[in-house]
Amino acid sequence: MSTDCLFCRIVERSVPATVVHETDTVLAFRDIDPQAETHVLVIPKEHHPDAAAMAVADPQLAGEVLAVAGEVAKIDGVDASGYRLVFNTGADANQTVFHAHCHVLGGRNLTWPPG
Repeated sequence: MSTDCLFCRIVERSVPATVVHETDTVLAFRDIDPQAETHVLVIPKEHHPDAAAMAVADPQLAGEVLAVAGEVAKIDGVDASGYRLVFNTGADANQTVFHAHCHVLGGRNLTWPPG
């Protein structure tokens, strides 16, 4: 855990979040600034600065994050209509919290290319 990381503080419950799903290793919670009807962040409980670092350090954990993202889509009822998974990695990709996280977006038509 990193004491200066917002998502680590959410994992330890010192910062509140609306939890959607949780496993021993992964936490999913609603984004505070949703960009779609479904906008849930799926994070590993263990701190990794971005998705690439997580995949190198623990490929199984990366797979668990993806599996939970799929479960979140089912929970929110967007699995049949379609949803998008987004990992922003680095400042140029607009990553603002440097803790690996996956955005699960759905519930509306998601145009392409994205922003």
